[in-house]
Amino acid sequence: MTAPARPGWFARLKSLLPTREQIEAVRWLRPVSHRVLAPVLWRFTRRSVPRGVALGVIVGILVPVAQTPISALFAFPFRANIPVAAATTFLTNPLTTPPIWVAAYWVGRWILRLDAQVPGNPISTSMAADASFLDWLLVEAGPATATGLVALALGGAIVGYGLAVLGWRWWIVRKWRRSRRQAPRRD
Repeated sequence: MTAPARPGWFARLKSLLPTREQIEAVRWLRPVSHRVLAPVLWRFTRRSVPRGVALGVIVGILVPVAQTPISALFAFPFRANIPVAAATTFLTNPLTTPPIWVAAYWVGRWILRLDAQVPGNPISTSMAADASFLDWLLVEAGPATATGLVALALGGAIVGYGLAVLGWRWWIVRKWRRSRRQAPRRD
């Protein structure tokens, strides 16, 4: 006797999401529930899922606090999947944020060419003995980190969108092939 089929990861993920009735029961959402509960924002489609991934990556990297509610708010105008956008913001967490910020600093230095010798030296990159930490922070580290964070967010969103599109395609092809194998043949 065979064991019953285990539900797939998608079915398990779907079981963790709140139901429409649970969301409608939230008192402070009642005035906007018709917008919040629009089916296009909750359906897992080939267009809404990659949008949600890209949006979640951008918000996760650029917004330091309240990432999940902000990604849900931005999902409305972009017609992105709200659960995917909210879940993708967890890309940044206490373990991944420090490496992301260090990478952002180095990417920003490279983009702004802070280590290049420019005639006239418009941005001083050397730490003189009398230069303070605040000067370094405002002149070099701040602009470089901000520029790097924007670059990483945009690059991560593009890569995340592409991977979500490819992953969706792979999942559909795999599902189609499985159903073709299980379908009775007509000979």
